[in-house]
Amino acid sequence: MHPMFRSVSTRLHPEGTPFVLGSALVTLLLGWLWMPLGILGVIVTLWMAYFFRDPDRVTPVRSGLVMSPADGEVSLIVEAPPPAELGMGTTPLTRVSIFLNIFDVHIQRVPADGTVSALDYRPGAFVNAALDKASEDNERMSVRLTLNDGRDLAVVQIAGLIARRIKCTLKLGQVARAGERYGLIRFGSRVDVYLPPGVAPLVSVGQRAIAGETVIADLQSQEGTRSGEVR
Repeated sequence: MHPMFRSVSTRLHPEGTPFVLGSALVTLLLGWLWMPLGILGVIVTLWMAYFFRDPDRVTPVRSGLVMSPADGEVSLIVEAPPPAELGMGTTPLTRVSIFLNIFDVHIQRVPADGTVSALDYRPGAFVNAALDKASEDNERMSVRLTLNDGRDLAVVQIAGLIARRIKCTLKLGQVARAGERYGLIRFGSRVDVYLPPGVAPLVSVGQRAIAGETVIADLQSQEGTRSGEVR
């Protein structure tokens, strides 16, 4: 199968089934009332199916790699304290923020092998997820992973401007593997990763990341922070 066709012919995430079926039913009604409205309904239904697509990914399995938890653009790399609710202290850590637009795959994947040692959901605002303050102000679901070497990493799902649901399937004490599906945010969002102390990111601001495939950090590497250029 051609890669281009394979990219749009993937399975539908269960969260999307009600939206696709609902859109299809409305489309039938609109088409019965007036055909141009039916055509518009078909477009919306196809977009719903595209939004909730659930493609497979090929995850590198070497120990120490931290994978991108989301598809999207690396929008920010800053030093910031991890979410207080996770009990990881107040010392700033390197935070890699990945912004998902409405055309990206919205399924999140576990960034590294480890055990879920803390989970916390916080209600909040729905400001533009591309803004730095979204990490503090927006609705979020925070996860603390204790890695196999004893260090901790945090990954945070953040609702965006039009997002209204965060889904996380991880359970406290669960042993998770890098690249496994663990959540979804509906309609525009952001995912933050707080790296362990002393770990530099291997991605640059503006770079596109693929969930479960793009390596955003290497716990075994001594390389410093990378810079990037548009070429």
